[in-house]
Amino acid sequence: MNNENNLNTGSAPHAQDASASSPSKKSLSQWLSYLESIHPSAIDMGLDRVKEVANAMALSLSQSLVITVAGTNGKGTTCRLLEQAMLSQGKSVAVYSSPHLTDYRERVRYNGELPPADEFVNAFEFVENARKNTGGEPITLTYFEFGTLAAMKMMQSWAVDVVIFEVGLGGRLDATNIIDPNLAVITTIDLDHQDWLGNTREKIAREKAGIMRKNGNAVVGELFPPSSLYDVANELQANVRWATQDFETVVANDYSEWSWKGKSNSYTSLPYPKIPLQNASTALAALELLDLLPEESVVRDIIENTTMPGRQQTISESPLVVVDVAHNPQATTAMQDWLNRYDVSQIRIVVGMLKDKSIAETLAPLAGLNAKWYVASTSGPRGCKAEVLENALVNAGTTIENIDTFQDVTSAYQRALADYQTGELILVFGSFVTVADVLAEKN
Repeated sequence: MNNENNLNTGSAPHAQDASASSPSKKSLSQWLSYLESIHPSAIDMGLDRVKEVANAMALSLSQSLVITVAGTNGKGTTCRLLEQAMLSQGKSVAVYSSPHLTDYRERVRYNGELPPADEFVNAFEFVENARKNTGGEPITLTYFEFGTLAAMKMMQSWAVDVVIFEVGLGGRLDATNIIDPNLAVITTIDLDHQDWLGNTREKIAREKAGIMRKNGNAVVGELFPPSSLYDVANELQANVRWATQDFETVVANDYSEWSWKGKSNSYTSLPYPKIPLQNASTALAALELLDLLPEESVVRDIIENTTMPGRQQTISESPLVVVDVAHNPQATTAMQDWLNRYDVSQIRIVVGMLKDKSIAETLAPLAGLNAKWYVASTSGPRGCKAEVLENALVNAGTTIENIDTFQDVTSAYQRALADYQTGELILVFGSFVTVADVLAEKN
């Protein structure tokens, strides 16, 4: 995909409008409703359809340094730190990530900012024209595939120095993988999306390893990589930097600071990050491999100030409210660890999950906390009843007297706020939709 001609090499952030003569221009919200209707399923694994439309678009990002980030957890925050490090060096940077919390425009960042709605509209029009004019029947695209191609079109028109892709699902067959990356980053590997990726870490690792390229560069942040990941790396003869082997962290007992050591760089007394520490470590390893580590003072500043909406995000100091999109066992195991940094008398936990997640395994690491639980039902075809969460917590050892059930996340959150006492922490987690509901309440 990277050797095709660019349609627009200007640096101004304006995607080419391929259908200016269209009799009625859709708004962004109308486009999003349309995208939800044009494919019978939310997921359709395979890259042939996306590649065909990309070819019709003459899509190319060969002018940019491309970093693709896959993993079960930690993709978004790893992308964020990479983005901040590149921006600190005066580079133009575009990031594609998913899902969004409250605004679709969150899926694309241009130099740290959300593009205007018209940028997406113009790119959607371009993709629509291409998918309908490939020489045969119009090619079907899922919501995610359509949005991915539109994002790539926008990035091509901006001619940015650096493109960062967050993989949506897996890696090998994800729409982002039609572009060959200069660096593949794999953050973590755990059980999630088993229906699509396989029901073992070995199978899931092989899918995520699909973003690696023959003789290409890669960084693996997973502390315990399945053997299949080593197998793929060896098959591809990839230049891989592995966590614990090629880069490592040491954390102070009181979580106040940490040190990082890579192949040829090391830092001591770093400020504890506001994103998961291993993701910060993985991002530093990626920058080191690319020979793009900023100077030490800048590294410290970036680590201290990099945040990501919905990831260990403090949305209120009084009452103290932290939200996190953790929704699988690996994420809540990590959460159990980072909650130790809060010196609070009690935690009030608001949780809502989707029914296709590993609910019992996800809640189990937190079941023993000194906590009051506010479990909520979520709506929609993937929604999960509060009683399912309640049963999972009880089975994991939580006293039923410490669990209240609610019909929706907003009601659960409002009750937690009403019950809050000074010196406590309100934690909200379980899914993107749960965190989005609370953020909407805050606003």
